[in-house]
Amino acid sequence: MHNVLIVDDESGIRQSLQGILEDEGYRADVAESGEACLQSLQQKKFDVVLLDIWLPGLDGLEILAKIRDLENAPEVIMISGHGTIETAVRATKLGAYDFLEKPLSIDKTLILVKNAIDAKRLRVENSELKKQLTPKSVIVGESIPMKALRQQIQIMAPTNGRVLIYGESGTGKELVAHAIHAQSLRKDEMFVELNCAAIPEDLIESELFGHRRSSFPAATSDKEGKFQRAHGGTLFLDEIGDMSLKTQSKVLRTLDEQRITPVGSSEPVTVDVRVIASTNKDLEEEISHGNFREDLFYRLNVIPFSVPPLRERVEDVPLLARYFLKEFSAAYGRRPREITDDAIETLMRYSWPGNVREIRNVIERIVIMNPTTTRFDRKHLPPLVHRDGSRRSGGQEFSTLHQARAAYERDYILKKLDENHGNISRTAEVLGLERSHLYRKMKTLGIAVRE
Repeated sequence: MHNVLIVDDESGIRQSLQGILEDEGYRADVAESGEACLQSLQQKKFDVVLLDIWLPGLDGLEILAKIRDLENAPEVIMISGHGTIETAVRATKLGAYDFLEKPLSIDKTLILVKNAIDAKRLRVENSELKKQLTPKSVIVGESIPMKALRQQIQIMAPTNGRVLIYGESGTGKELVAHAIHAQSLRKDEMFVELNCAAIPEDLIESELFGHRRSSFPAATSDKEGKFQRAHGGTLFLDEIGDMSLKTQSKVLRTLDEQRITPVGSSEPVTVDVRVIASTNKDLEEEISHGNFREDLFYRLNVIPFSVPPLRERVEDVPLLARYFLKEFSAAYGRRPREITDDAIETLMRYSWPGNVREIRNVIERIVIMNPTTTRFDRKHLPPLVHRDGSRRSGGQEFSTLHQARAAYERDYILKKLDENHGNISRTAEVLGLERSHLYRKMKTLGIAVRE
C-alpha cells in the first residue's frame, strides 16, 4: 500500500482528499502546515506529497525545496487556488512532479497520484541499477582458474540458462552472479538478491513471493516479493542449500510455471526471471541425506560454475591486495598507498581460510588502523597473517623436539593475538600468562610487537 501526505490549511480539503485516496486503496495522512509536513516526513516514508502553495508560516515552495533535499524524497504535486504560470515554473524548477489548481478535479488528482507513484518507483529502480554497475562485477585475478572462469561467463551470460555457483564462503560467488547479470541480455533490468541463510524460515516465503495485507499478524500492508521485483531481470538465491524443503518445493513450482502466488492470495502472478543460485555445500550429498530436493537441483544445475578458493590461486594475492588497497584508500579519502614486496610475500604464504573476503577485510583493516602510513610493510599486517609456520612446516622435518614445539607455540600465540586484535594484555590473560612473560616469549619466538 502506498503512502500519500496531504498538506493544506483548509480542513475541508484535507478531509475530502483523505477520504477519496483511502477509497482508492492508498494510506493517506494529513498536515495543516509546512512545519507539520516536515515533521511527518521525519517520522514516516511517503511516496507522494500533495502540497498547497499558500500555507501559514513556511509556504509550499519553501517546503518543496526542503523536501527535495531529503534522501529518497517523495514526489511532490503542488496545489494552488491562485495558480500562475510563474509559480508553476518555479515549482517545476524546484522539482515538483506536477501542478493542480483548485477546485480540484478528482479524476485528474487520482491520475497524477498514480503517475507520481510510478515515477518514484522508476527513480528508485534506476538508482539501484546504478549501484549494481561495474564495481560489483569486476573479477580480479590472472591465474588460470580465473581466466577460465571469465571465459565461461562470457560464453554463457547472454543465455537464459539457470546457473548454480559452487564455492567456499568468501570466494566471490556473489561477484560471479553480478558479472553474469552485467553481461546478460537482462543487464538493463533489476538484479535482486536474497541470502537464504539469513532469512528465518517463517519469513522466507514472504520475502520470495510477497504477501497480502493481514495474511499473517505482522503483515500490515501488501509486500512485493523478490520474484516480482526481479521481473524481467535476475534473481540471485545465495546459499540455497540452507533453504527449507517446504520453500524448495514452492521455488521448484515457480521455476516450472513461471508464476508465483503471494502469501494470503489466491491470484497467481506471472514472472519472467532468470535464477542464479549459489551454495557452499555439496548439494548431491545434501540430496542423499534428504535435505535438498533432487528435482530442484536438476532445475538449477543447468550451467554449473565452481569458484576456486584463494589458496588454489595464490598468484592472484598480489593483484587482490593492491586492488583492495586502491579501493579503500579512495573510500576513506586517503592518498594512494603502496604495499611492499615483503608484505606481499607474507600475504602469499598465508592459507586464507576466509578466501577473498578475508584478504579484503585485512587490507581494509590496515588502511583504517594506519591513517598516516603511505607504505605498508610486513609489520602492518595483522598477527594472524604471519601464521606461515604451519604452511612451511607441513613438509618440513624438525631436527629437535624443541624446534617443533617452538614452531607450534609461535603459531598458537599468533592465532590468539589475532583473536584479541593484537592486544597483548588480553592475549596474556587468555593464555594464562603474565603480560611480561608473554612479551618475553614473543621476543624469543621472533614475533614482532605491534605498535
